[in-house]
Amino acid sequence: MRDIKHLQSNSEKLAQSNKEKILFRSQRKAVNAGANGTLEYTIKEGVNKKKIADSQLIKNKK
Repeated sequence: MRDIKHLQSNSEKLAQSNKEKILFRSQRKAVNAGANGTLEYTIKEGVNKKKIADSQLIKNKK
């Protein structure tokens, strides 16, 4: 009898966690690209000072 109770409670916990995961996925909002100034960041120190950090500049550094 005790095993059945543990199995039932475990299955209820799993079902509840699956419901929570589905809700979190559906309620998630998209992120605005460059919303806080991260898209066109100006480099402040070094060789590339006062240049905008775009994909071309970052590829050259690698």
